[in-house]
Amino acid sequence: MSFIKGIIYNFRGLIMGLTNPKLLFLGMLRLVVVVVLTIFCSGLVLMWHQEILNLIWIQPEAGWILFVWRVVSWILSIFLAAVSGIFSYIVAQLLFSVFVMDYMSRITEKIILGQGNVNQDSNISFFRLFIYLVKQEIPRAIIPLMLMLFIMGLGFLTPLGPVVAIVSSIIATIFLAWDNTDLVPARRMIPFNQRFVFLKKNLLFHIGFGFCFLIPWINILFLSFAPVGATIYFLENERL
Repeated sequence: MSFIKGIIYNFRGLIMGLTNPKLLFLGMLRLVVVVVLTIFCSGLVLMWHQEILNLIWIQPEAGWILFVWRVVSWILSIFLAAVSGIFSYIVAQLLFSVFVMDYMSRITEKIILGQGNVNQDSNISFFRLFIYLVKQEIPRAIIPLMLMLFIMGLGFLTPLGPVVAIVSSIIATIFLAWDNTDLVPARRMIPFNQRFVFLKKNLLFHIGFGFCFLIPWINILFLSFAPVGATIYFLENERL
């Protein structure tokens, strides 16, 4: 039931985001930034792919070893593309998206609770707010993403590749979902350990919410508007 609930809240957030002008603008802006950064990083990877491969293994002249070299080249391309995508997401989060996500969450909170009921410090400067949001983002998203990258690397080096792929996908959905449901409690400066307990108590919901992020092509659309649905969920189900 909690799994289905997570999917429903993600769709609720997407619908609200697409029908509210401010949320629509911010969501599409976030989408464009991530896409542009991903294309840029992927272009750099393609440009330097041969040089990177030569550092690992110089191309043999002929024979069956050349076939193995081509397979390694193909695997390296996929791995570097994955790394460039993760790197783009991290850069976008630290320098841009984390602030946009918080702003989208604030707008959603105003819609749900009313203009005068949003819990925030209006005297805090933009710089202090930015530093605070980045500090929250490091344990909430960056570390889990690096862990997922490590698990993906293990999948290439062990015969448990399919199992590792499933495990890494589940980990990704959980922490990408938590990156959004944690926006309101983090803004209210609730201690990190309490927020992490909230995550552990609602794992099935977060897997369901993050399940939409696994759908090819449209997952980036769900990611762009995920702060909306996650904020609705937390406000309607506060347990901290």
